[in-house]
Amino acid sequence: MSNTPQGVFAPVATLFDSDGELDLERWAKNLDWYCSSPLDGIVLLGSNGEFAALDLDERLRVIEAGAAAIDGRKTVLAGTGAESTRSTIQLTRRAAELGVDYALIVTPHYYRPRYDRKAYLNHYQAVAEASPIPILIYIMTAYTGVDLGTDIVAELSRHPNIAGVKDSAGSAPKLAEMVAYSDENFSVLAGSASFLYPALCVGAKGGIVALGNVAPRECAELYRLFHEGKHDEARALQHRLLAPNAAVTTRFGIAGLKAAMELIGLETSDPRPPQRPASAEERKAIAEIFENAELVARV
Repeated sequence: MSNTPQGVFAPVATLFDSDGELDLERWAKNLDWYCSSPLDGIVLLGSNGEFAALDLDERLRVIEAGAAAIDGRKTVLAGTGAESTRSTIQLTRRAAELGVDYALIVTPHYYRPRYDRKAYLNHYQAVAEASPIPILIYIMTAYTGVDLGTDIVAELSRHPNIAGVKDSAGSAPKLAEMVAYSDENFSVLAGSASFLYPALCVGAKGGIVALGNVAPRECAELYRLFHEGKHDEARALQHRLLAPNAAVTTRFGIAGLKAAMELIGLETSDPRPPQRPASAEERKAIAEIFENAELVARV
């Protein structure tokens, strides 16, 4: 495993049974399919994994079961961010013990009016010092309201145990700045397939993309085409993936992602309340989008 994560990673959805409890047995079947795909890695407990709706014991169970099911076949990242530095360190250490390769640390945000530049630097540096595995910064402004500045990311990139950043905002200028001003070994990763190709063009080393759950081959293919210099083909594929990507992210959210998983033949479930499952009308729209993009019946 390189100290710098590169390529395309899927932040996989967590499954629940009819009583709303974790369903790790069916979930493991999905992980096995992802391990047979051209994805470079799998992210446990990202936003699509509904980590914010899980208690600590559940998060540890997901990490343990996921790392065991993947069994070294793919690089494993796990979301271990918490609101306190202390809790983040504790969960990150446990994830390392359970076999995770990288920890993905979302920005603390509940007290964001009180967090200044120094608070974020202290937080990430403390976690990096205490973590047995490399960590990545996770910027998810749509959910947290926190958008770390390029200067903070660039300073953190100098730490030998901070391997990269996932930024889900989709600002090409900011992605370019993070690449330009950060350490050369630091990995800037796109946080959505909607801007994977533009991100690669400005120097990103890959992406952690929700669409990888239901179109792993196409997402990996876009990455390959870019690196082979086949830019016309890469752009055409990027355009084809825009509508399906929106369907499983900004348009229908996690409910849309889980509906799309059923559409292509994966195991799936409803999201955990208070999130609601996709409606019949939404499922119909998702099916039409995936049919138009030729992404149905994949499994």
